[in-house]
Amino acid sequence: MALAGARKRTRIRLIAVGAAALTAATVLVGVAFNDAIVFFHPPTELLQKAASGEIAPDRRVRLGGLVAAGSVDNAPDGSVLFTVTDTEADIPVRFDGVLPSLFREGQGVVAEGYFRNGRFEAADVLARHDENYVPKEVAEALRRSGQWKPETGAPPRVE
Repeated sequence: MALAGARKRTRIRLIAVGAAALTAATVLVGVAFNDAIVFFHPPTELLQKAASGEIAPDRRVRLGGLVAAGSVDNAPDGSVLFTVTDTEADIPVRFDGVLPSLFREGQGVVAEGYFRNGRFEAADVLARHDENYVPKEVAEALRRSGQWKPETGAPPRVE
């Protein structure tokens, strides 16, 4: 009988150690991917995080917002310059490549790249896929600024 009790205690200890190890691993994975889970940062948030040093110039991030009206310019070197806004802050973007067919002023965009020296250097640009899609953070900024009232319909083009 004593042998059965010892085996039971050993089994319970092994289960407890395994559960603790699994919990620790889950916490570590969650901490490691905390910022990687973010779909994108709106301009206001990206500027704040860059100023605080939370986002280093060598860290790849996503910038999301609306393409500011009148900001798209084709540079002589073949790159495209444009501004992404959330109506509270603007970030100039430089992109070397072919823009998606849905890319245009006043529409939603997500750019992936590096924020360096006050400018975003995009490696990839994704245009919004639905005419009613507005990123949550941008919609909140539009509501706060009074430029969009959801009950009136789609958000306005940002100029």
